[in-house]
Amino acid sequence: MSAAQSQPTRAELLRNLAQAPARDLVIIGGGATGLGVAVDAAARGLSVALVEAEDFAKGTSSRATKLVHGGVRYLAQGNLKLVREALRERAILLRNAPHLAQPVPFLLPLFGAKGRWFDQWFYGTGLLLYDLLAGKERQGRTEFLGAAQALRLAQGLRVEGLAGAVRYWDGQFDDARLALALARTAIARGATVLNHCSATGFAHEGGHIAGVEVEDRETGQRFALRTRCVINAAGVWVDAVRRMDGAPRGDLVAPSQGVHLVVDRDFLPGNHALLVPKTRDGRVLFAVPWLGKTILGTTDTPRQDLAVEPEPFAEEVDFILNEAARILARAPARADVRSVWVGLRPLVKPPDADRGDTKSLSREHVVLVGRSGLVTVTGGKWTTYRAMAEDVLAHCMAGGLLPSRPAGATATLALVGAPASATHPLSDAPGAHLYGTEAARVAALPGAERELAPGFTEAMVRFAARHEYARSVEDVLARRSRLLFLDARLAASAADRVAAVLAEELGDAFDAGKSLRDFARLAAQYSRLPAQTAH
Repeated sequence: MSAAQSQPTRAELLRNLAQAPARDLVIIGGGATGLGVAVDAAARGLSVALVEAEDFAKGTSSRATKLVHGGVRYLAQGNLKLVREALRERAILLRNAPHLAQPVPFLLPLFGAKGRWFDQWFYGTGLLLYDLLAGKERQGRTEFLGAAQALRLAQGLRVEGLAGAVRYWDGQFDDARLALALARTAIARGATVLNHCSATGFAHEGGHIAGVEVEDRETGQRFALRTRCVINAAGVWVDAVRRMDGAPRGDLVAPSQGVHLVVDRDFLPGNHALLVPKTRDGRVLFAVPWLGKTILGTTDTPRQDLAVEPEPFAEEVDFILNEAARILARAPARADVRSVWVGLRPLVKPPDADRGDTKSLSREHVVLVGRSGLVTVTGGKWTTYRAMAEDVLAHCMAGGLLPSRPAGATATLALVGAPASATHPLSDAPGAHLYGTEAARVAALPGAERELAPGFTEAMVRFAARHEYARSVEDVLARRSRLLFLDARLAASAADRVAAVLAEELGDAFDAGKSLRDFARLAAQYSRLPAQTAH
């Protein structure tokens, strides 16, 4: 029986939440980290509940640059340990979710006279080390290319001053759909995993956490969950959960804002991504082909607030467009941007950190066990989610919060939808790789031939509602499909038809008017750029 046939409905998950006795652990947060812990714990035979106040991957975990990578930037910083770990995890993810992750070739273009010798030596040597650290798990061989070769592979490159390029390989993935696959994999292993369900408080006994109070945001039902261990995996919002437990003032996280602009694929035809290793602010810049579009990003800007839907600053948009103009034959303008989206990175903040410089803050994760037993995990990145989950559970077991179980349960655990064996096609179709082995089931649903947008059908909406726990227009258009992230105006034009299908599937549980109003505001934000800064 397939996962789609056997998995519980949302109503059944709610009943499990209410009726189950004390669990081994309750996880707060349905992003990469929390879902990774849920899969690992369930795979080890522990009883697990996870609650997410919004939708799975609603926050940072759906707004990545879509790269599964070892971190060329961290290599330049000399952090070989982090690079080696990430390269190992990259290989595991490509094997466990080949329907959602695949290798992608990169070009590092070299411009000017300097590019003919120093840059080629400097960056080429670093990327050869990248291959060496990957070992037998490398995805392709690093090569030195002439200008003509580089232009054949990436026709969108600027010709003027191009001296050549270095080609290397990394990985690419669909972040929101990977999160959804993790949620469904945890459920298939017996975990109770719920989106749109908030943690509202803790129950303490003898100074230690003994339970979590939660509220289903859809029905208003409240539950008291008894547990021996609580894991705070709320991303940039972990400090709010810590304060709910009575933690002293002082933040663990210093949020950094990353902005991405999406333009049409004709700015960078072909399947090669581009890397600018050093921009004017010291970051790398990517131009990445993804689902028929090109992603340009990203920035690294300190931010004091923790908005659920942060907006870009004008100077960030100017920066990305200006940097892209330096490497692309046709410079993208504001009018060319189809969607703009912003994520907040949960960077770990040391006590004496300078809030004005997030580039100096750690990209590694941290696990803290509070006096009450609350286990907080933050930092890290998507590529290493599985290793982070193992580390979190190791802390819990070492502290006596969970029974000891051997690690390694997820190293070869295929995620829901993964084929037994697969090649890695680099497809431009927006619907490509969405369902893996479940594609035939989607095709059999009503509306398989009725497109709501190119590559996106009515049947996909039905599947999202029946089997992927979508509860709103946004859930469908932002994270079950990625249309909002690819073309915000096109997503807005499909919203009415999506709402009509959801009304049929969800019945009285779905408020079409509110869902449409909420999505209209969000789509307007994703299609709107701040005014250009004065020069």
